[in-house]
Amino acid sequence: METSARPQPAPLPLIRAVDAAQGGHYPHADRSLRRVRSGIYVERIGWESLPEWDRYLVRVHAYAIAHPRAVFSHESAAALLGLPLFGHPRMIHLFDARRSKSLVHGDVVAHTSLDSRATIEVSGIRVTTAADTAIDLVRCLPPALGLAVTDAAIRLHGATLHRLREIADGQRSIRGRRRLQWVLESADGGAESAAESISRAVALWCGFPAPILQAEHRLGTRRYRSDLCWPEFRVLGEVDGWGKYSAGDSPETVLRDEKRREDALRRIGWRIARWEYADALGVDGLRNALLAAGLPVTGAPDSANLRTIARNPRSW
Repeated sequence: METSARPQPAPLPLIRAVDAAQGGHYPHADRSLRRVRSGIYVERIGWESLPEWDRYLVRVHAYAIAHPRAVFSHESAAALLGLPLFGHPRMIHLFDARRSKSLVHGDVVAHTSLDSRATIEVSGIRVTTAADTAIDLVRCLPPALGLAVTDAAIRLHGATLHRLREIADGQRSIRGRRRLQWVLESADGGAESAAESISRAVALWCGFPAPILQAEHRLGTRRYRSDLCWPEFRVLGEVDGWGKYSAGDSPETVLRDEKRREDALRRIGWRIARWEYADALGVDGLRNALLAAGLPVTGAPDSANLRTIARNPRSW
């Protein structure tokens, strides 16, 4: 059973024109504001400082204010549930089982299906469950991105592989069936970030052996975990997420602790490969880091899937 969740809050305060007008303020004439939906505005400076995925979350919240009975699905549900987004999705996605066919109007697509979707209500906003959302997105996203969404649904919301397979098997759609099968065979809630999920897919498609996620290493009284581990080759893979250097302890403290950890692991025979998220998306940076660490290529590269890594046609 999935765990309950609160929706991700709007990254900026939303200003309704009808409310502002009651105080004698008219947002449409205020150049410091930006319209994100008819009758709904945000501060322009705040909007321009947001990353792409947070701009999308603002759009979703604006739609929810204007249409409180909407049921969100696909990327829109993912945004509200805190599942990974990639870029700035083009469309607001809804699910409406009452329709006889799907409908696109402007930047909104209302999906329908003969197959039902389970929904939950989080703080007054209705969304498809994390498991249903993951299956819908796996069918249409590039496979590595679908894997990242599925890993997160397992890790953050308690979706189980049994439930994910049950949903997939119960649907009549054949869209993305091969992709769906691969993701459900590969999904692992041990991945702690989208970067780890995508790195795992890239490593496999480069022909490297399958890694162990979040393996624990004991060094005296201390325990360390690695992002990806190939114990038979004494190779560890670490995905740098620079957010950790700007939160909590000072960047100097974090970097010092990282160096001490790596030095201790190297002393007992581990070779460590490091790369950033962008290196995984670009493939070559990750591949070169693992080769330099001595990890052998044991399988044939999957060039077709590697070409899909950095391209998400559903986002701007």
